[in-house]
Amino acid sequence: MYIHDINPVLLNLGPLEIRYYGLFYVVGFLITYFMLSYLAKRKQISISRDDIADLLLYVAIGMLIGSRLFYALVYNFGYYMESPLKVFAIWEGGLSFHGALLGIITSGYIFCKKKKFDFYTLADIIVIPASLALMLGRIGNFINGELYGRITNVPWAVKFPDAEGYRHPSQLYEASKNLVMFIVLYGINGKNLPRGFMFWLFVTMYGSFRFLIEFFREPDPQLGYFFNYFTMGQFLTFAMFLFGSFMIYRVTRKAA
Repeated sequence: MYIHDINPVLLNLGPLEIRYYGLFYVVGFLITYFMLSYLAKRKQISISRDDIADLLLYVAIGMLIGSRLFYALVYNFGYYMESPLKVFAIWEGGLSFHGALLGIITSGYIFCKKKKFDFYTLADIIVIPASLALMLGRIGNFINGELYGRITNVPWAVKFPDAEGYRHPSQLYEASKNLVMFIVLYGINGKNLPRGFMFWLFVTMYGSFRFLIEFFREPDPQLGYFFNYFTMGQFLTFAMFLFGSFMIYRVTRKAA
């Protein structure tokens, strides 16, 4: 068993703190930028590096807005109804992956419409580095000692500073899940697949893997259990799995 005593702050520069979590976000975007350039060239997609930078800006804005609004509306609606200006206090925490995904899809679609790119052509390659960026984000969650799992006595259990008992390091389970997704997506990238297949495979894999990991993750306190057994995270990710599977069937059938 392991006692978590990692300092989440990498450097203190006067009043400025550089945290591992923020650094991982920056590294994730850099990985995405350079890997997108490489994959676009490899697949002969005509997109400039300036356009890739613009795409990532759209994605970053959509991710931030979507993740915050979804969290406020779904996870803590009552609190933010009483204090609506608190929605802008993102430094207090409270972001949702599902909202981030919706925000990224929306902002990416707007970018593609504006720049006249095919949405699926870009979506099918951006999910590859996105999987790595998500992995880094979950490692950042582990270093922060947040989003930990349920109480357990497995040999690799972790005692987090603000949690009772020893817990599943569910952040590392999720990081491993994202690494597996990256390996699968990168491995099939060169195959002759229908447009949109890679993107919806990403959605389907994330939904199925996250559904299983939720059995080991501490439920969100605002929502607790859905139907007294499943967490809201499992409800949302199961919906992702179903919709992603349907869309894989649809794009495959359309290409046949």
